[in-house]
Amino acid sequence: MPARSRSPRASVAPIDPPAFAPTLQRPVRAKLRRLAASTSVEPHSHPWAQVAMSATGVIRMSAGHGTYLVPPTRALWIPPGVEHVVTVLEDTEIRTLYLHPQAQFFDGQAGTPFSRWPACRVLEVSPLLRELVAHLDTAPGPVAADEREACLAALILDELQRAAPVRLGVDLPADKRLRQLCEAVLDDPTRWSSLDDWARHAGASPRTVARLFRSELGTTFVQWRQQVRLAHALALASRKLPMATIAAELGYASASAFAAMVKRTLGAPPTHFFT
Repeated sequence: MPARSRSPRASVAPIDPPAFAPTLQRPVRAKLRRLAASTSVEPHSHPWAQVAMSATGVIRMSAGHGTYLVPPTRALWIPPGVEHVVTVLEDTEIRTLYLHPQAQFFDGQAGTPFSRWPACRVLEVSPLLRELVAHLDTAPGPVAADEREACLAALILDELQRAAPVRLGVDLPADKRLRQLCEAVLDDPTRWSSLDDWARHAGASPRTVARLFRSELGTTFVQWRQQVRLAHALALASRKLPMATIAAELGYASASAFAAMVKRTLGAPPTHFFT
């Protein structure tokens, strides 16, 4: 299948993060930003944690050693100090939560979100969590907290604590040449049908590329590309597309072939993950 044409990406800077910095008085802050497809937010990090959610459309976030597709049904937890890049795949409205290091869960157990979740993780977004975030004030600056915001923040922390993790991130290599190729596959999972095709594009032998996959990612090209396809399937399913359409978009000959891959990889049929 030929590679799809891609529009050039426009790079934009993050919106003045200090203006939304969480404090002890306001431990959960929210920011709203609308971005067009093919926009990329420059690499940046924060001294606080964040939860990135897409209210509409799909975004791709690279953070740490992984990349994640985030449709409206999911959110991404990013710990403090982790550099991340946002790539907008569809016109989107991004809502970001910033959490103060001393923000607490309310289950009576020791530890903050930061000690329990030291690495990036994908979270399911409940309808209640989505509504709570939508009603949180997104104005910048040191606005005084009020009782309503305090109640919303407490409920948001409780919903985050209850949110189930989703194991659909995709690891990225440190090797620059391999990372460039991996990002090309993330842009278009159907671009190369085999490791030989990929190696030819890179000007390297299939054995070299296979060795890099094992040393950098501890997996094979086929297994890694399956994770990419699963992540893209999740994004496509958020549009309520039929399984046959999702399978075709990802280069599978039939919906049953795609379903077999999902069950083999995740141990359950697609309906368990992509509803």
